[in-house]
Amino acid sequence: MIQLHHYPATAAMIPHIVLEELGVPYERVLVDRSRDLHKAPGYLKLNPNGLIPVLTDGELVLYETAAIVLHLCDTHPGAALAPPVGSAQRAHFYKWLTWLTNTLQATLMVYFYPERWVDEGNTEGAAEVKRHAEGKVDGLLAQLDAELARQGGPWFAGEAYSALDPYVFTLARWTRNFRVTAPARNRPQLGAYLERMLARPAVQRVLANEGLQPPYV
Repeated sequence: MIQLHHYPATAAMIPHIVLEELGVPYERVLVDRSRDLHKAPGYLKLNPNGLIPVLTDGELVLYETAAIVLHLCDTHPGAALAPPVGSAQRAHFYKWLTWLTNTLQATLMVYFYPERWVDEGNTEGAAEVKRHAEGKVDGLLAQLDAELARQGGPWFAGEAYSALDPYVFTLARWTRNFRVTAPARNRPQLGAYLERMLARPAVQRVLANEGLQPPYV
């Protein structure tokens, strides 16, 4: 059986939503970050980077969220959570999946953990890094909003729901406590989009599974 090693409200929410959308049997394995279990020897055997999530599928052990999402799309083609291989739509799917993980998510990680980018004890430097990261996220959210407007459909890629949508939803909800930059929910297109995502039964199950409380976005 597929196992998803996860912790609530992390990037593991993305494959968690994908699995619920697929409706396939799987098991959730909690990796308690509050007890540093993602740094425990047993977990490091699964992911030497000590990051969440990890997906195991038989003998396959897979980390990196985008890789997990692609694996689930490729092993469940009937769900049509990704466009056909070789199509222009598939190429744009790869582009946005990579952008979400390498650009938006990476910048959000700088925002949440600015102390990692300065010398120990440099609180002023950390605050400056955080401020600049939030400013960059502002522009990236504007880019997401513009793409939704350009597509003109209910979902990020247009009329068809895809595995990009759990990614956009999860990263957008990470901005819910922004105070200087407008959070995703206050953007012209993203606000209504997030409400549509919250209405999906798979997303509602994930929020319940992870024990999260409103405001969700």
